Amino acid sequence: MTDLEGGPSTRKRVLDPLVQESTPAIIARKLRAAIAAGDFAPGTQLTESGLAADLGVSRGPLREAMQRLTQEGLLVSYRNRGLFVISMDDDDINDMYVARSAIERAALAQVVSRRDPADVAALEATIDHMQAFADDPNGREIADADMAFHAKLVECARSPRLSRIHETILVETRMCLGAMRGTYASAQARIDEHTEIVHAIVAGDLATADELMIAHMRDGLARLMPDESAVVAQTVPPGHAP
Repeated sequence: MTDLEGGPSTRKRVLDPLVQESTPAIIARKLRAAIAAGDFAPGTQLTESGLAADLGVSRGPLREAMQRLTQEGLLVSYRNRGLFVISMDDDDINDMYVARSAIERAALAQVVSRRDPADVAALEATIDHMQAFADDPNGREIADADMAFHAKLVECARSPRLSRIHETILVETRMCLGAMRGTYASAQARIDEHTEIVHAIVAGDLATADELMIAHMRDGLARLMPDESAVVAQTVPPGHAP
């Protein structure tokens, strides 16, 4: 490829190619968002006729979207009864944090190895967004900003597979956020935890970044299940102190 003057092109791509989503993918994304937001509470039955009417779509792509969410574990099918939003018990919450910890630590390792200034800037921007809602440490806005940091962290790993799995786990996490409300006396400690992780990324200090992430996950689990907070620590690999 050459430039307009006939020499080798040195143009750097600054835009990603457009990706056109299929209708089932769009429907699935909308359903995930509604479940995460609590619009469909745990245990709610979802009917094809009602959702098709609400979304203005035919049942074919809706059925495919609901099948995707069933495969992801966000919906559960009961024979002769229909599809329902999952209800998470203590074992489910435990398992969610074990899986989330593994994914985010794997993503963190990739981000630390790159130390891309653009990634650091993007993560710092999400922390600034959290700071904007510091006056309401248990509000929905700061909780959403908190989740945005973790979504951005995994996105910066540039692993489509990690991102795909993480998207489902964040929906499950958001389903539990209501139980965390009232547990934060101040927003600053919450914000500082994320800031320290970014500082470790900038320093290229994977061991510290990993330990900070483990502590952060343990804290989240402890707020939901005080007696089960040690479970996340069990995922620590040899050579890493909790």
